[in-house]
Amino acid sequence: MSGSLHAALLVAVMAGVTILLRFLPFLIFREGRKIPAYVSYLGNVLPQAIIGMLVIYCLKDTALTQSPYGLPELLAGSAVAGLQIWRRNSLISILSGTVIYMVLIRLL
Repeated sequence: MSGSLHAALLVAVMAGVTILLRFLPFLIFREGRKIPAYVSYLGNVLPQAIIGMLVIYCLKDTALTQSPYGLPELLAGSAVAGLQIWRRNSLISILSGTVIYMVLIRLL
């Protein structure tokens, strides 16, 4: 099997699994079928839990005892939080925070 055929098959399998996982809830919980309480609960709490875990993961290697003492992370995180509260637009908040962080790590 050639390398490009192997890569194409891998992409096709990954795309198929991704599509299946996206459509699975709609297939399982069709119209007229009651959604279990635990699924509704998970739908309400998982987004915040995932964001919290991502924040912890991103900040885990921050060096607070060396210059610049976590200042880029603090300023970029504050900008993301402030923009999210002000504009309620995740794309603007995340993109702005990323740009601010990248500029600060180059300047500080």
